[in-house]
Amino acid sequence: MKITIITSSPNKDGLTAACGKHAKDGAILSGAEVSLISLNDLNIPSCNACDNGWGTCISDHICQVKDDFQEVHASLKDSDGLIIISPVYWGDLSESAKNFLDRLRRCEAFSGDTNILAGKPIISVAAAGGTGNGTVSCLDTMNKFVTHLRAIKHDFISITQKTRDYKLNTIKEAASSLCTSLK
Repeated sequence: MKITIITSSPNKDGLTAACGKHAKDGAILSGAEVSLISLNDLNIPSCNACDNGWGTCISDHICQVKDDFQEVHASLKDSDGLIIISPVYWGDLSESAKNFLDRLRRCEAFSGDTNILAGKPIISVAAAGGTGNGTVSCLDTMNKFVTHLRAIKHDFISITQKTRDYKLNTIKEAASSLCTSLK
């Protein structure tokens, strides 16, 4: 089984990175092959809303803007499950997560039976380095994304610096649980 973990923070040693590491450990522990992708290492700018907002994303389910999005998008087809981890910025996803998820939603939301994420389990993690006040609204944005793509809502996890110690273990266990659900 293949699990893709997507993180979206520029901080390689921060809370979001720790969440990605623990998710990876949990998935590997359950026998998964894991791909860990850091969106901040890639060139994936915001959606251009081509051709009055729909371009080839609505007709062919591919983004016509050529950058690193295509490779990540294509890799998700072979994944059995997805874990999305974003830091909380201003009560919402990071900019790199917004860019990627907006473009992915445009390519997949109207693709019907060929939607590459429909029916696949997803864990969404909102990692707040500050007060933690924005985790709920960030997870709400992730919930809308998962709903639009008709994926399975396996778990939604908030984590803050105050809850770090026990929530990292929760993330590891959630990743393991996601893998167990696929066996």
